[in-house]
Amino acid sequence: MRKKVSVLTSLVLITAMLLSGCGSGGDSKSAGTTPGNASGEKVKLTAIMTKHPLTKPLAEMEWLQAVEDAAGVEIEWQEITTDYGQKKGTMLASGDIPDLFIGPNVITDADFAQFQGLFQDLSGMLDQAPNVQRMFNEKPETKLIATQPDGKIYGLPKYQRFWPSTGTRQFINQKWLDELGLQKPTTWDELYDVLVAFKEKDANGNGDAKDEIPMDWPGGIGGYFNPAVLLGSMGITLSEGSSQGYFVEDGQIKNFLIDERYKTMVAFLNRLYKAGLINPEVFTHDYTKYQSIARGEGDTAKVGFTWGWVASDRFGEQLAPQYVTLPPLKVSADYTGKLSWSYDYYSLNYGTNHVVMSAKTKHKEAAMRFINELYDPKVGIQALFGSIGPNIEDHGDGTYSVLPPANPEMDPGTWKWTSTMADHGAFYIPDDLQLTLGKDMQEVLGQSEPLEEALKVDLDKDVFPGLFIKYSTMDNNTMSLNNTNIMNLAESSFAKWVTKGGIEAEWDAYVKEAQKAGITQNLEIMQKYYEDYKNKK
Repeated sequence: MRKKVSVLTSLVLITAMLLSGCGSGGDSKSAGTTPGNASGEKVKLTAIMTKHPLTKPLAEMEWLQAVEDAAGVEIEWQEITTDYGQKKGTMLASGDIPDLFIGPNVITDADFAQFQGLFQDLSGMLDQAPNVQRMFNEKPETKLIATQPDGKIYGLPKYQRFWPSTGTRQFINQKWLDELGLQKPTTWDELYDVLVAFKEKDANGNGDAKDEIPMDWPGGIGGYFNPAVLLGSMGITLSEGSSQGYFVEDGQIKNFLIDERYKTMVAFLNRLYKAGLINPEVFTHDYTKYQSIARGEGDTAKVGFTWGWVASDRFGEQLAPQYVTLPPLKVSADYTGKLSWSYDYYSLNYGTNHVVMSAKTKHKEAAMRFINELYDPKVGIQALFGSIGPNIEDHGDGTYSVLPPANPEMDPGTWKWTSTMADHGAFYIPDDLQLTLGKDMQEVLGQSEPLEEALKVDLDKDVFPGLFIKYSTMDNNTMSLNNTNIMNLAESSFAKWVTKGGIEAEWDAYVKEAQKAGITQNLEIMQKYYEDYKNKK
């Protein structure tokens, strides 16, 4: 009997010991096992990633597999490159969503408001994510970006640190200028004369005086690489590209779409278009066509003046040496006001809601482990530039270098987007991490130098801190509806006025229509939140 009791007692103790090593849901770590569950099996999660069309399959990213291993998870990825916006609404309405969303604003603040209860509040789980806590401590503005008005955190931002103060550089073909004996333009009139010469004098020297495109852009009004930066010629400081026209001037929220200076700019673009100096397909070609045209044919360039990120990306490695960056042009020779540009540092280096967790996931601890691993600084540089080995060299002393593309015919920017999540990832790169940047980033910093003087702006009075402002659900919905109506009016009017003219005769009626569409209401809402934000700083 004593032997039976002893055996029974031993079995109970062993069972208790085994049970004590298992957490609820199977997410707790056990000594001697991979994070996941007691048997070392990985926890299975599902995730959506919105990625660039160039980006290779996530399964081929060495760094990402290492992150999953370290977190003890196995993720079934749904990789989306197009039409996500059309799919998202139906998915969220059904409530059938993955455990995680990765990507820039793949889920927005408006989604948090509309689909309450669908997304996990992470504010009470940060003790499980020391890497995220480190980011919040070292860059407090990232916590500001993440935190909703009620104090909850549904989406985590990114911080990528290395990017310059503007996303747009203004390029002109220096070789064409030299061939034609021309100086760099400094005013709009001088630009007009240079573009006429590019059109009429066989600037690329291939014997065909009709294949040059003097000016080109992707077809929009604002945002990166678009002609709204010409508003800097009259002192307007855009911020984050001002894709919907909003900007700040001496502490006042304004919208250039109803500003007289915008009318002046559009009239100038119409003058160029009537003279045949703008690509006639500017409002119909897509971004891929826009890029390919600028890359010319071999050593023969096709585009004289344009806007872009960096010369090697805009024109390709072969033609990039032909181009130089221009500072902002003066609107006229007698203009004595300030010159400005688009200040985009916040949107280039920070991002909103780059990772979001479902409130319905059965494995919250495992999902949080994965998120924490994403925000490890050593992971961050790989998420941005590619895996250590093929894309980054680890020198073994805490310093790193971005390697050139394995394919010598590929420019570094394209290589980055091909290799990894790049800017779409969720990560944190501390300011003290020592990384030697690749050729493209060194190039973009150098090509930004002519714009540095124009980017010495008053951040408190002339830059709208949109990333750091959270609107109420009602105001967010109001502004979103208004902006849709405003941009429908603005974009159709812009294309018509550039190609056919008429802005002078139609301007007053257009401004009234824009006001009726809600532009004044939006300015009042934004001014209130802007002042509240400044008062809290």
